[in-house]
Amino acid sequence: MNSGILTFFSIKDLENLSGIKSHTIRMWEKRYAVLSPMRTDSNIRYYDAANLQKLLNITLLHQHGYKISQISKMPEDKLLLLMRQIVSEKSAKNHALNGFKMAMINFDQTLFFNTYNALLAEKSFSAVFHEVFIPLMVEIGMLWQTGTITPAHEHFISYLIRQKILTSVEKVQVLGHKRDDKVFVLFLPSNELHDIGLMYLHYEITLNGYKSIYLGESVPMESLHDVRRIFDNIVYVTYLTVEPKPDQIDAFLTQFHGEVMGADSEFWILGNQTALIKNPPSASIKTFPNITALVNEL
Repeated sequence: MNSGILTFFSIKDLENLSGIKSHTIRMWEKRYAVLSPMRTDSNIRYYDAANLQKLLNITLLHQHGYKISQISKMPEDKLLLLMRQIVSEKSAKNHALNGFKMAMINFDQTLFFNTYNALLAEKSFSAVFHEVFIPLMVEIGMLWQTGTITPAHEHFISYLIRQKILTSVEKVQVLGHKRDDKVFVLFLPSNELHDIGLMYLHYEITLNGYKSIYLGESVPMESLHDVRRIFDNIVYVTYLTVEPKPDQIDAFLTQFHGEVMGADSEFWILGNQTALIKNPPSASIKTFPNITALVNEL
């Protein structure tokens, strides 16, 4: 375990992190001695990060057709060698997810960077985001809700993902924008802070040759007037996940249409709250079920 960080897990934590049911973990442990739990004074099992890492490795090999009876007899060096030899798309994705989860648990940015760089050597940044980062963020949300990780873990991994998005944005920004028919303005409304999806859209829009103006989180509506004074044909893009509140969605859209949008502008919306939008005040207000659908509209 890196940097002497002592992190311990219950068997329920191991289930949440590996996807293997607690009773199966107990069976593997009892029958094959694949893990070495410690016990509290009241005889309750708990596990360290080395046990978690081994379980994640075992899970990947098991998903790849190896029997637990085989895996349990393997010395550690052979187990790790087998891990490196597995090169299919599915296993590479699972291995990366496990690497990122271990990086998060141990606050280990070196492991995050090594896992990311190995992925990027084989895939485009868009593929990494869709195939690995999106499933990772969904899983992190579930781990946070079940108490397996803390907000500190979530903030740590989210910052590193943002860092990689910004690095990728900078690489395409230097090419300049080649399409002038639209200008995209990306923002989150007041009290909305979930910005990773919006940051990634900033990358995709820029990659597609458009000018993309990223304003970030919790932007007051009146602040958007300044952009409209300078640019025509604006497409405003936002994510609505917790704001506005359900009973305020209609009023928000009506106000936005009346005060911010011009006759030549559009408003594109993603996020959970789009399910609450039944009758938008204008045909120029569009909702999208996911990032891929919006990118296909570009």
